[in-house]
Amino acid sequence: MLITPGKLLAKIDSPEDLRKLDRSQLPQVCNELRQYIIDNVSVYGGHFGASLGVVELSVALHYVFNTPDDQLVWDVGHQAYGHKILTGRRDDFHTNRTYGGLSGFPKRKESVYDAFGVGHSSTSISSALGMAVASALEENYQRQHIAIIGDGAMTAGMAFEGMNHAGATDSNLIIILNDNCMAIDPNVGALKEYLTDITTSQTYNKFRDEVWNMLGKMSNFGKSAQEIVSKVEAVMKTAILRQSNLFESLGLRYFGPIDGNDISHLTEVLRDLKSIPGPKLLHCLTIKGKGYGPAEKDQTKWHAPGIFDKITGEIQKKVYDVPQAPKFQDVFGHTLVELAEKNEQIVGVTPAMPSGSSMNIMMKAMPDRAFDVGIAEQHAVTFSAGMATRGKVVFCNIYSTFMQRAYDQVIHDVCIQELPVIFCLDRAGLVGADGPTHHGVYDIAYMRCIPNMVVASPMDEQELRNMMYTAQLDSFQKGSLAFTIRYPRGNGVMPQWKTPFEEIRIGTGRKIKEGSDLAILSLGPIGNFANQACDLLDKEGIDAALYDMRFVKPLDVVMLHEIFSRFDRVITIEDGCLQGGFGSAVMEFMVDNGYTSRLKRLGIPDGIVEHGEPEELYHECGFDTAGIVKHAIEIMSAGVSVAH
Repeated sequence: MLITPGKLLAKIDSPEDLRKLDRSQLPQVCNELRQYIIDNVSVYGGHFGASLGVVELSVALHYVFNTPDDQLVWDVGHQAYGHKILTGRRDDFHTNRTYGGLSGFPKRKESVYDAFGVGHSSTSISSALGMAVASALEENYQRQHIAIIGDGAMTAGMAFEGMNHAGATDSNLIIILNDNCMAIDPNVGALKEYLTDITTSQTYNKFRDEVWNMLGKMSNFGKSAQEIVSKVEAVMKTAILRQSNLFESLGLRYFGPIDGNDISHLTEVLRDLKSIPGPKLLHCLTIKGKGYGPAEKDQTKWHAPGIFDKITGEIQKKVYDVPQAPKFQDVFGHTLVELAEKNEQIVGVTPAMPSGSSMNIMMKAMPDRAFDVGIAEQHAVTFSAGMATRGKVVFCNIYSTFMQRAYDQVIHDVCIQELPVIFCLDRAGLVGADGPTHHGVYDIAYMRCIPNMVVASPMDEQELRNMMYTAQLDSFQKGSLAFTIRYPRGNGVMPQWKTPFEEIRIGTGRKIKEGSDLAILSLGPIGNFANQACDLLDKEGIDAALYDMRFVKPLDVVMLHEIFSRFDRVITIEDGCLQGGFGSAVMEFMVDNGYTSRLKRLGIPDGIVEHGEPEELYHECGFDTAGIVKHAIEIMSAGVSVAH
């Protein structure tokens, strides 16, 4: 089903076409672009509210600036749908986030208008500043460099590092702060309160307008008058807001706040900013979900709602005849509360993902013991380490892909100091439509090489509960080891998941199925594919044994000695990178102990896996059920004594 664009939008195949229009036509372009996004996402799914909120900003930027020569960097990229549609991808937009289709985020390989690939937050200022400095070195002083960053992304330390550097340069950089008080969930922290102070201070806003009007009238008196007025304004800002302007303290000229959904005013302001040299910040107030009532009212729900009826606002939900297994994240959230009710030392931490990780369940039940620290993964880890020094049992829940941003803190602040922080890595493995910036495929490799770290992955919901239970026991906490538990996005396999807690002995696996021809070793939920494959292999006359290893560090060496003593053909399976992962750990054991079995490792190859449905990506990587069967048949027909 192809969506028909509006009259004006249908004629815009590039920003050059947009710039041919009269300014009076821009409101209609915005209306048509907003409707086109609503029509497409309602049918095909995707991120929603963020792009609706910046429709006017997307149009204004491409109308005022000479893109792609002028460089736009969209932080995170959730809000870049309008940008994509205006830059030659309108007719392909229905393929957004589908296998082989457009990426859900800006991507350099996809378009010259995507100046920088994004997905993780808070990278826009640093990258745009790098572009600006490079342009200056090339003596291209006319090129503009614009970073569009949300107030949620502004909480990350990297954003402040970029601003701190930018303020000490004379670079041609414009930072646009898209302030809608939201990340995925509502923003938290002192910066949010600071921005609220600025936006709600009627006295300051009235004074600011008067100062700039005065500046215009006094322009005939030369540069000295401009400097005087600038100093007077700075003093008044301090007095009125009871603090200096944060951004100007960093050396950035601050403009705003302005209505970011007013296309006429936006184009005027952006034209003016083009002629002002040096680094500057424009504070725009926008409404996430602008133009679609339900999305404006419940911005978290409509961040990425899936398919919905655009008329009624009813989000499509699958109806099942039998009870379904819960999401792993919900098992985590409910189990955490269950454990915390019995252990008063338990606390929870998440960096801006309370609903995505289901930490919001504990926040509701125990608001004084669960903490959303904003988009600040490094802080989340060290904050957790600090609480652990005082005897708190900390469950720090971070998406696997975002944990990459806090790697030094895991080593330096947790493991070197032997602090027993429990890391629950949600979205581990291939996550689907969000693609390569969000796949959690490296955590097995980067966690298992750290001393004082346990790395485990549950095959099902019961195992997740038991691993969480084990990690918080006094016997483990006194062992001074950090504990990583990784689990995937989506549903598990146990509709009746709330089982009694049982302690798991650290570093022990379990045998799922006896066999005599070959051994399949799995780590985590991907073992359920292996279980299905074993049934199919039985029909092929191949008797495969299946072992759920549970721990990649420490490995169950007793079980591995048994396996390599019995089987000359072994397959390992993991939803993670092959380099340095679970299969590599097994291979290291095999070589170190002189075994010569033929070993086949299945997992994610050394390359970037693009976006698509998880099942499509599992098949591409060769470790879905069919892929396991195929490799098992191949290894049975091959010789032995070769590891690869």
